[in-house]
Amino acid sequence: MCEINVILLRGENRERVMDSVAKILVEGNSIQLTGILGDRMTVEGSLKEVNFSRGEALILAD
Repeated sequence: MCEINVILLRGENRERVMDSVAKILVEGNSIQLTGILGDRMTVEGSLKEVNFSRGEALILAD
């Protein structure tokens, strides 16, 4: 199973917002993250990049 760590970008700052994400759902500028244990978090922004080789997804903050 592939899990991804999600990083929120605010200018030059990188903030890890959630680890072991199994699902990313994008609806407009709202991004819902679901972890492997079912925990959920919603982040406002836009999905910039998903890099499976690095195991991370980058979200640009609004």
